[in-house]
Amino acid sequence: MARFRALLWPTTFCLGGFMGVYFDRYLHPYNTVTAKASLDTIKDGKSSIAASSPTSEIMKFGFPSYENIKSRNDYVLSYNRMHRTANWVIEHLTSDKLRQRNADRSESIFTEDLSVPEMFRSTNKDYSKSGFDRGHLAAARNHAHSQDALKDTFYLSNMSPQVGEGFNRGIWNRLEQQVRSLTKVYPDVYVITGPLYLPHAENDGKKYVKYQVIGKNNVSVPTHFFKIVVGDRRKEKNDAKLELQVFLIPNRSIPDDTPLHAFMVPLESVEKASGLTFLDKISRSAIKQGRLTT
Repeated sequence: MARFRALLWPTTFCLGGFMGVYFDRYLHPYNTVTAKASLDTIKDGKSSIAASSPTSEIMKFGFPSYENIKSRNDYVLSYNRMHRTANWVIEHLTSDKLRQRNADRSESIFTEDLSVPEMFRSTNKDYSKSGFDRGHLAAARNHAHSQDALKDTFYLSNMSPQVGEGFNRGIWNRLEQQVRSLTKVYPDVYVITGPLYLPHAENDGKKYVKYQVIGKNNVSVPTHFFKIVVGDRRKEKNDAKLELQVFLIPNRSIPDDTPLHAFMVPLESVEKASGLTFLDKISRSAIKQGRLTT
């Protein structure tokens, strides 16, 4: 027994030492990860943001999710490393900002987002000769009040592969223009945009989720895009409800004469399809869904 203990002790010591080194080298870093400074902290699944920060205004209605959050000058996004594009992007628009034209788009170029690890990053080469546009989620024109804000919209983490003719340069552009026009009526307009990968039925009667990927990094091509638009008049009318309209548009060429309202859907449809919960800091009874006044 004494001999057995003598043999067991160094084995136990070595095993314990190995586990200690393993924990310190491989596991310990995951227990000490801190949130990005611009977002302060995220505790117990809830955000804690300085009230004076621009992010606090952009995210005042809540975070749809907390995956890989990135805060820019004028928008906040959640990045999906598998798809190499955002889960969602949120913007806050006002007429004052949109009136300012202090930026030159020709000085902004599509740029890799170096805050994304290289193995999860999309590149310009992925889009080259793919047949798809680098489609903005936070629209560039929404942020032309400063060169830095405009530049931020050209990070590839804010892009998603979009059909060009008839979508990015067609109905999607019309939708972005309509959203900007809402700032003439609503003091504050909040916009949530993102991609979706929706199932469709095939000839065998079964449903499948199928989507193309492009480039060496396999950037996912969404089947659809959503845009949630919130008009807030409460600065003018204390008893006003938030007004909401939601669009879900397939990523394909759509005839120019197709009205935007043909793609309006209930908020719950996008939540169910995306697995995200939007505007969770606001009671649904305080929200009026329908067409916003333009």
